Amino acid sequence: MGYNVAIDGPAGAGKSTIAKLVAKEKGYIYVDTGAMYRALAVYFLEKGIDAKDTGQIIAAAQEADVSIRYVDGVQQVYLNGGNITSKLRTEEVGNMASMTSPIPEVRERLLELQRSLAREKDVVMDGRDIGTNILPDADVKIYLTASVETRAKRRYRELAEKGIECNYEEIAKDIQERDMRDMNRETAPLRQAEGAVLVDSSDMTVSEVVDAVVKMCQ
Repeated sequence: MGYNVAIDGPAGAGKSTIAKLVAKEKGYIYVDTGAMYRALAVYFLEKGIDAKDTGQIIAAAQEADVSIRYVDGVQQVYLNGGNITSKLRTEEVGNMASMTSPIPEVRERLLELQRSLAREKDVVMDGRDIGTNILPDADVKIYLTASVETRAKRRYRELAEKGIECNYEEIAKDIQERDMRDMNRETAPLRQAEGAVLVDSSDMTVSEVVDAVVKMCQ
């Protein structure tokens, strides 16, 4: 049985950054759920399935086996035994993933694969419903958050550093609206899981958050 760390929280809280660093520190596998959706998209495209053909998408999802491994410390994504990491970041794959990921049967298939991986390996998984839905029995459950102001400032800096023109007020408004959508959506709404430790990173450095989470692990 693997050792599981679930990190949930709102958009912009730094979940992926923290999850990756904790996984590296502990030698666990960071489960990139977005990459798994993209892997399924690769399969749909290779089979020539139209993204609007829900029936064929559902059938194909059942045939696909997606797994994540680390080779020399670098994440590699496998589809039915073949390494497809180099195919994941194309625009075509991204569009297919965006169109097929809301399909309940596709999400259910990935849920099955994610739980299977968590049973076999020591993993860190982040998202909106990891501790509440995907890994409710995780050994460590974290609800990572930060104030809207902090998250908006982080996003503003990130975009500005890339030379992308942006407006702080609009970013803050978008974050507030996304929080509302995530917390009130019908399927697996964002909330603090039972038994999860609340970590507010508003006044913490990345290193401080990583240290806090690592101390909670065995």
